[in-house]
Amino acid sequence: MLQNVEDNSARVQEDLEGEFQSLYALLDELKDSMLMKIKQDRASRTYELQAQLAACAKALESSEELLETANQTLATANNHDFAQAAKQIKDSVTMAPAFRLSLKAKVSDNMSHLMVDFAQERHLLQALAFLPVPSTPEIDLTESLVADNCVTLSWRMPDEDSKIDHYVLEYRRTNFEGPPRAKEEQPWMVVEGIKGTDYTLSGLKFDMKYMNFRVRACNKAVAGEFSEAVTLETRAFMFRLDASTCHQNLRVEDFSVEWDATGGKVQDVKTREKDGKGRTASPANSPARAVQSPKRMSLGRAGRDRFTAESYTVLGDTLIDGDDHYWEVRYDRDSKAFGVGVAYRSLGKFDQLGKTSASWCLHLNNWLQVSFSAKHANKAKVLDVPVPDCIGVYCNFHEGFLSFYNARTKQLLHTFKARFAQPVLPAFMVWCGSFHVSSGLQVPSAV
Repeated sequence: MLQNVEDNSARVQEDLEGEFQSLYALLDELKDSMLMKIKQDRASRTYELQAQLAACAKALESSEELLETANQTLATANNHDFAQAAKQIKDSVTMAPAFRLSLKAKVSDNMSHLMVDFAQERHLLQALAFLPVPSTPEIDLTESLVADNCVTLSWRMPDEDSKIDHYVLEYRRTNFEGPPRAKEEQPWMVVEGIKGTDYTLSGLKFDMKYMNFRVRACNKAVAGEFSEAVTLETRAFMFRLDASTCHQNLRVEDFSVEWDATGGKVQDVKTREKDGKGRTASPANSPARAVQSPKRMSLGRAGRDRFTAESYTVLGDTLIDGDDHYWEVRYDRDSKAFGVGVAYRSLGKFDQLGKTSASWCLHLNNWLQVSFSAKHANKAKVLDVPVPDCIGVYCNFHEGFLSFYNARTKQLLHTFKARFAQPVLPAFMVWCGSFHVSSGLQVPSAV
């Protein structure tokens, strides 16, 4: 501690001396500039006055010559030639430089416009003092908002402080409600240089239940203490793709699927289990699984034959049994076939999405002829809408709504009205293609 006091004292002393040296250098530079201005003004005026004096001297010489000429003319002129001589003298005087010369100085000798009043600057220098540590901000939860995977945080200062230069906002994800814990697996993320007293974090993925926030004020020299951290709920539907429920021709990662004609699914799963990688081997590895959801469970019919034949299907790992949920899927446009929707856990191993009463989906067929349709219970309705490359799925379990949207424009593509008899799971299919799922999303306001 003593060593820290010595080191910190030496550091701030060095900084102070550096600031004063910078101030001295600035004053010297300003002084040289202002002195140069005075010298230039003096030289300019001196040049003008000297030029005017030279012109006066030349005019006097011309006047003397004119007088001499006038005397000679008058002396030689008789009465008959006197009028002509007088006219010549008049013309000569009129054209003489002295006749047109002004004796008023062209420039003033007043230099008051170059005077300087340092009273204000002197007062500022006299008021120079060490910057106070900024007060601690207070986060205003009533003005803060969580919506559309964005968080708008507002705060205020207990006292007005004109010395504040900016604010620093820190946030982190957590699965624990209430006051933030001292130790948390997730690191604090930092946003610096905030000029106002509110900030919006956009494009967030809510893969955990809550987020902690804290903010502090900074002036040019020092940062104040962090505010008391607050916790905001970031409710969203978070799920992953369950590799144990996929067709053997699908290579499944947490959020992506790729068709594999070689049928390498079993070997891939065994390799992941052996290496301890991915959520198939160790679900606890994922931050979103720090608190296990009772809805996320192992399906009883797991194994390489969960789906087979032409049912190129994979399910999500989280049951939907209430509330409303939203997720998005972006697929490869070169896929020969693609489907997205929901299904009961009891969906048969040979069942294709939309072919039985246990599933609902939008289906895109790019093979032989292109078709885009809504399917359920082996009934298909052709959709006369542009086929988007990213589809949003909205499921309101209690109301029995399953709606599909263009994820980019939020244009409604189709809505199923159903009475779900049991919980459903996100369901997907792909043949000769791939897709990527975005979960951890809130229901958009536009939906």
